Amino acid sequence: MMSKFTGLFAIAPAAIFLVISFFVLLAANKTDAKGLKTFGYAIAVLLWISAALVFSTGISGNCPMMKSMKHEMTGGGMMHQGMQGMMPEKK
Repeated sequence: MMSKFTGLFAIAPAAIFLVISFFVLLAANKTDAKGLKTFGYAIAVLLWISAALVFSTGISGNCPMMKSMKHEMTGGGMMHQGMQGMMPEKK
């Protein structure tokens, strides 16, 4: 059930990257300096690649954060191991 919703959670960061790239391209088109325009296009392409990676990772279900959250929920994570040392032992 959880893997069906990871694609939905990937839409928001991908959309944020695309919105930022829109404003970067808008600013790059307004400038007259050739070097700054090229830099703006390069940043926009990197943002598009980042958006594609975030979205494809979310759709495929290979999200490292989701895997670590599942590991923590099942009791095999660092939180579980650390809490055992803090709890007093029962006699």
